Amino acid sequence: MKKFHIIVIIGISQIVSCSHNDSEELILVQGGIFRNPHSKFFNSNNFVHDFYIGRYEVTQREWREIMGSNPSRFRGDNLPVEMVSWYDCVEYCNRRSIREGLIPYYIINKNVKDSTNTCETDSLKWLVTINEGANGYRLPTEIEWEYAASGGQLSRKYIYSGSNIIEEVAWYWRNSGIAFLTGMWSWSDIERNNNATKRVGQKNANELGIYDMSGNVREWCWDLKHAQSSEVSGRVWKGGGWMGVEFSCEISFRGVFDPSGKGPDQGFRICRCK
Repeated sequence: MKKFHIIVIIGISQIVSCSHNDSEELILVQGGIFRNPHSKFFNSNNFVHDFYIGRYEVTQREWREIMGSNPSRFRGDNLPVEMVSWYDCVEYCNRRSIREGLIPYYIINKNVKDSTNTCETDSLKWLVTINEGANGYRLPTEIEWEYAASGGQLSRKYIYSGSNIIEEVAWYWRNSGIAFLTGMWSWSDIERNNNATKRVGQKNANELGIYDMSGNVREWCWDLKHAQSSEVSGRVWKGGGWMGVEFSCEISFRGVFDPSGKGPDQGFRICRCK
């Protein structure tokens, strides 16, 4: 009987531990309209529904546990994973969903070209569609990402995610190396300064308790943007990165990149429907 009690206690402690880890990793974002005037969606008709988003950017440890390898240039379990394409990330979401007993959110067909994808430099153009009603992991939409970054219903109307002072919340080109860089942006200065990604969660969180939505790595979103006039087409990224300039770390900034492209400042965070 005593042995049975020990087994039960161990089992309960494991359940509590798993629940704690889940609550630590995902933040419930209460839906509503945009309250931050620095968002480009402010005063729009966009209503955001409740959703969950990662407290941190996906780390290399998390990536390796699901994908079995680590593509990152800068190595460390608690550093954000980088050198991952948009396609890599949707595959990660599906594989992680399956591993955790969830219904995969994406239907990925590698044998059919996406006719809506006009990105000339995309070498893959897989057809990726949404599995309606699925409860698995996914990438945030641009609107969801910007809503969470801007503080949601708790917004204090910051320019960056969590502050008007970039140093408080972001690793970017000036502060992500050995010394603080001054003057104009220079790639040669960045290289000599050994700029790199940083362990997730070191800077201040935003109003919702989410870290690194400004700086560290650029984060993939779901949205596909088509070229207009001189613009490029591709998938949206948000948040700037360790080599990014100040304005790219603002919550409103939208970047677009080849979905099959990879970079040492390109990562992501997960999301789930409520």
